[in-house]
Amino acid sequence: THSGIDGMQDVLYFLVDTFFSLVFFVFLLRLLLQWARADFRNPLAQAILRLSNWLIMPLRRLLPPIGRIDTASVVAVLLVAVAQVAALTLVRGFGLPDMLDLLRLAALAILRSALWVYFWAIFIYALLSMVAPGTYSPANAILQSLCEPILGPIRRTLPSIGGLDLSPLWASIGIQVLLILLR
Repeated sequence: THSGIDGMQDVLYFLVDTFFSLVFFVFLLRLLLQWARADFRNPLAQAILRLSNWLIMPLRRLLPPIGRIDTASVVAVLLVAVAQVAALTLVRGFGLPDMLDLLRLAALAILRSALWVYFWAIFIYALLSMVAPGTYSPANAILQSLCEPILGPIRRTLPSIGGLDLSPLWASIGIQVLLILLR
């Protein structure tokens, strides 16, 4: 029946989207952690390196870094995003978009995903600071590396109110505004 075909297409779409989203998340997180100058001796950062080296290392032989920018990581994020957009449009039966549309859709997906990563990282970082202040964990160290470059300037501009740091709130509002503008 027609609804059975739609159901199978939905399942396939879900599986393809989930697979590519997980792969994309690993590469995006690696890139963001590099930009944030995170400590890659951290066990979680080590796991991200191991999960992404299969594509990054061959790309590094072809693409040397430009200054502080690891071009291999940038290209890997773009390649995975393009592959995800292409696979999902094919699963939906729309055919492959032209290269310019594919790159535009991939760039939008990268921007949205990076904003969502920062939104959730800031949310979890703020939550951990309330639940377990001053404690160390590998996750907290990664979150600090990601969030402090965003929260620090906000904190310096808008002081705390009654000892309450509102920088995560303002950062989250700013991220949501950017997400709305990217729709």
